[in-house]
Amino acid sequence: MDNGESSYRRFLAGDDNGMVEIVREFRDGLMLYLRSYTEDINAAEDCVQDTFIRLAVKKPKFSGRSTFKTWLYTIGRNIAIDNVRKSRRHRGVSLSECAVLADEADLEQSYLVSEQKINLRHAICRLREEYQQVLYLTYFESFSNEETAKIVGKSKKQIENLLYNARKALRTELEKGGFDYENI
Repeated sequence: MDNGESSYRRFLAGDDNGMVEIVREFRDGLMLYLRSYTEDINAAEDCVQDTFIRLAVKKPKFSGRSTFKTWLYTIGRNIAIDNVRKSRRHRGVSLSECAVLADEADLEQSYLVSEQKINLRHAICRLREEYQQVLYLTYFESFSNEETAKIVGKSKKQIENLLYNARKALRTELEKGGFDYENI
């Protein structure tokens, strides 16, 4: 698959199976990425649904200036940011209050295959929000620094600096827990 672009074109041409393929391909990864914005797996799931609804209903034009996956994750990020802003206004709850939910553990179990990667994911969740985002997009979703920069709205140099600092912070976090990061 060419990263979802042909499925989206088929969907726009009237083939509903194109959208089904996009949802299957990107749902879990997008949900885990958006969780770093919402700090709540249920809110992230809502944002993912809103992202796919936006694709299905508004049918935005994909220009091809980036990969389809980059474009899709950018749409999801913008929706998550809007939802976080709305929830701040209504509830006044700090984003730093992160509850680990059973749903999140189940999703991580199915998405991240080994126990080491699950421990690594939990260590990443303890980092600053922007560190979580660049690490997740770069290492779990295999986006390039340039694609990550487009998704989060920063320059490539800012992403490189964030990645450097995020890796240092992650190493410190992992060493605190006695984690063997050499074997990941």
